[in-house]
Amino acid sequence: MDHKLEKEGLSKPEKAYRNMEFINSPDARTIRILAEFLEPMHRFKKYNIYDTVVFFGSARTLNPQEAEKKLQEVQERIDASSQEPLEQSLLDELEYAQNQVFLARYYNDAEELARRMTEWSKSLNSTHRFVVTSGGGPGMMEAANKGALEANGMSIGLNISLPMEQFSNPYISPELNFEFHYFFMRKYWFVYLAKALVIFPGGYGTLDELFETLTLIQTEKVKKEMPIVIYGKEYWDQVINLEALVKYGAISREDLDLVRFCDTVDEAFNYLKDELTRIHLNNE
Repeated sequence: MDHKLEKEGLSKPEKAYRNMEFINSPDARTIRILAEFLEPMHRFKKYNIYDTVVFFGSARTLNPQEAEKKLQEVQERIDASSQEPLEQSLLDELEYAQNQVFLARYYNDAEELARRMTEWSKSLNSTHRFVVTSGGGPGMMEAANKGALEANGMSIGLNISLPMEQFSNPYISPELNFEFHYFFMRKYWFVYLAKALVIFPGGYGTLDELFETLTLIQTEKVKKEMPIVIYGKEYWDQVINLEALVKYGAISREDLDLVRFCDTVDEAFNYLKDELTRIHLNNE
């Protein structure tokens, strides 16, 4: 039949899955959603990834060197200014730069914690346990992937395409670098494989990921026991007030036990190691 078509100068019709106009159309949305479920599953199986430790945190956090440089630049502009008093915009820049230096210390802590978690994971008899996973972008996410790489371990980046492009950081294992279109499929892969979460200082996205996961656990849609570390009490005490939720009856006091606030890498590492050992390793 094919030879007959060729002889008559006719071309074969295009297969539906090769028709990019259709694949990218609203009618094929279900196919695209399934692809973001099946393709990551295929890769995770291929590389024997069965559980993770997920690091959440702000993409906007600078590393300490960058933060100090930005602060120095603003300070030099202030020193050179002849305005008295200083313009409010310059004072605002100074405050912002100082806050970036404050947050940059958490970049170092995320890097160190990810490194230590990876070293511990590699010491276990099983391979690829508790693999460090991030949202794949810059900031705190970059720090987590960087720490895992420093320990010569694999790490995962679950990135998302955004209007303001978020590029993958260079520390993700290339074979485990993903780019999602659908937030809910990205969240699925965060939670499905996670055995623990670490929540570093962040904004709307970090809060969304934290509270959606807490809701899933509270409502028993996620039935597995999952340690959740909220890192950096000085920051988080200004941002969320869980005690107020208890006070007004919005949550039960027992719900506070779903999270553990930590302020040092030692505290977070020891808590995660002990909990992961108790829940997942003692009976193996």
